[in-house]
Amino acid sequence: MNSKANTPKAYLEELPSDRREPIKKIRQQILDHLPDGFEEGMLYGMLGYYVPKKIYEPGYHVGKEWTPLPFINLASQKNYIALYHSGIYANADLHDWFVQAYSQHSQYKLDMGKSCIRFKRMDDIPYDLIGQLCGKMTPAEWIEIYERRKK
Repeated sequence: MNSKANTPKAYLEELPSDRREPIKKIRQQILDHLPDGFEEGMLYGMLGYYVPKKIYEPGYHVGKEWTPLPFINLASQKNYIALYHSGIYANADLHDWFVQAYSQHSQYKLDMGKSCIRFKRMDDIPYDLIGQLCGKMTPAEWIEIYERRKK
């Protein structure tokens, strides 16, 4: 579900009541743990956490308009909450750490795509683990990985 909201606050206000609190808690974990340099805003109709132009002027290479380099997106989808973490897709060590750690933080099987972690049970979201994940990569590290993969 892509939102037409222009700000994170507006996005949160339009969420259904059963999703608002879990999204707020995940958002707070992201804000509390994301290294300095990333910014929050709206990207692709979702909450977005990205490397701003002042740090990485080239931005994301896809599309005609300049877009900041995305790192994490958070969205309420039809049947789940989705946390899109680009670093987990691009860094095998980070991916492996998360997969292993997840089993220690949740009683349910991990539901994950390439960069998408899906939370279908609102009462079993591993908030602390999300916070740890968000703190594991700096903007400089993400730019380096992105530049390497882009070439």
